Amino acid sequence: MSAPVRTPGFRLGRMAAWAAAPPPAPPEPKAASGPTCELCPVGLAEDHAHLLQLDERRIVCVCQTCWSLRSGDAEYRPAGDRTLWLEDFVLSEDVWSSLQMPIGLAFLMRSGASGGVHALYPSPAGATESELDLSAWDELRAANPILDRLEPDAEGLIINRMASPTQVVIVPIDECYRLVGMVKASWEGISGGNELEAAVGDFFTRLRARAIG
Repeated sequence: MSAPVRTPGFRLGRMAAWAAAPPPAPPEPKAASGPTCELCPVGLAEDHAHLLQLDERRIVCVCQTCWSLRSGDAEYRPAGDRTLWLEDFVLSEDVWSSLQMPIGLAFLMRSGASGGVHALYPSPAGATESELDLSAWDELRAANPILDRLEPDAEGLIINRMASPTQVVIVPIDECYRLVGMVKASWEGISGGNELEAAVGDFFTRLRARAIG
């Protein structure tokens, strides 16, 4: 059998058909496999920047560009960058009792807007605020002058009475909320359980390893 004859008109017809055909659709963008910036759609590395949303006291994960653009906004404050281990921190039993913390963990933060101090503790429900006796804060400041340098909204003072001796450290405010998330995820039963104690111990070991002081 002889091969079919393809005329120039045949070839031109095929070329015209190819030209008229729609281009192939672009591939669907892959969903980000890691965290993304909460203020724009950029993907984030695991080690990324944070802002504190002041009205809700909520940590916002951001890219470096959004961190630079929004750090000066009235709505946000950048998290601090220092970790200070306070080996000689003075905390009397009376002052601790006046903080009214139902568990042996607490963090205190200064508000830049009001000038006041908030005392919170991590719980299975998240960060819970305890009504702070201002005289207790004044007593803490008098015994520990370093608290006058606690940066408003950007840093927190974490107190760990689950350890013996008590551990006290100034940290970036996002570490306070990291502790809250860890407690919420690890809590079991009424008192927290062994997993919580181990997780808290690991958390403070990590802080101690990178701290100054």
